[in-house]
Amino acid sequence: MKILVTGAAGFIGFHLTISLLKRGDEVAGFDSLNNYYDVGLKEDRLAILKNHQSFTFVKGDLADRLAVEKLFADHHFDRVINLAAQAGVRYSLENPRAYIDANIVGFMNILEACRHHKVAHLVYASSSSVYGSNTLMPFSVHHNVDHPVSLYAASKKANELMAHTYSHLYGLPTTGLRFFTVYGPWGRPDMALFLFTRAILEKRPIEVFNGGKMQRDFTYIDDIVEGVVRVTDRVAEPNPDWSGQKPDPATSRAPFKVYNIGNNQPVELLRFIEIIEEKIGHKAEKIMMPMQPGDVPATYADVDDLMRDTGFAPNTPLERGVGRFVDWFRDYYKL
Repeated sequence: MKILVTGAAGFIGFHLTISLLKRGDEVAGFDSLNNYYDVGLKEDRLAILKNHQSFTFVKGDLADRLAVEKLFADHHFDRVINLAAQAGVRYSLENPRAYIDANIVGFMNILEACRHHKVAHLVYASSSSVYGSNTLMPFSVHHNVDHPVSLYAASKKANELMAHTYSHLYGLPTTGLRFFTVYGPWGRPDMALFLFTRAILEKRPIEVFNGGKMQRDFTYIDDIVEGVVRVTDRVAEPNPDWSGQKPDPATSRAPFKVYNIGNNQPVELLRFIEIIEEKIGHKAEKIMMPMQPGDVPATYADVDDLMRDTGFAPNTPLERGVGRFVDWFRDYYKL
């Protein structure tokens, strides 16, 4: 198939593109290469992708409607996987407009392009952040998610609503994927694993929020990619049993689906830090900090729907995944 991956120079987009290329798909990668974090890291990922003959890179911004329209006019995509977004909960407190431009305007441009160019399936990144103030664990796609606690989360919830509208009005099959704390080699420098590993290796203290009592459903990048690929191949279909009397948030009478992709095994932050210390061979100096605005105390994914529909659920042990990240980090930064 010919597949568009937006955010191809990003963490998940890079790994996903490699997986698609290895199985024989032709991939067009679209990315703005913005400076939210180290552009050099993005360029190094991109250099690896450009070694593949079946990969084409187009630099552009999703919020640029004309650039998106040209991208779709120049190519005929069988599938579109939209991973490009302004990420990060805490940054949304500093620069909220970036989330509207990338995550709302940009996603609107993708929806319109998919509609007019008859794309067979749009898969897009949502986030576990949409669960917001929910406390019933594990988080299920069948729970309502109407109380986000950050603008980032609200923008991802909005993406799901926008996608449903296009599925309903135009019959565009859409599938949203709520990712749970993705980690692994080539990861984002603003994420905890990257920040902690760098600080411990440089013998600097680390900031530990909420006294280290937060729990996260850490999900290894290879598991995320496997889930995305399987879902992409399974085009969203209407749920014939859907009822407006008891509306199911995860399905619809329209060709619309939402899945969680998480490890289904939450780990306390202090244990996460212990594993990093074990893999590095050095103890961290910890500065205990309060809970940050926009953060949630725990995430925990119910992946029953993903398992039922695709036969797959993430299962990489945290110890193995963190070890692979630390090995990559040492090699990449020559430490």
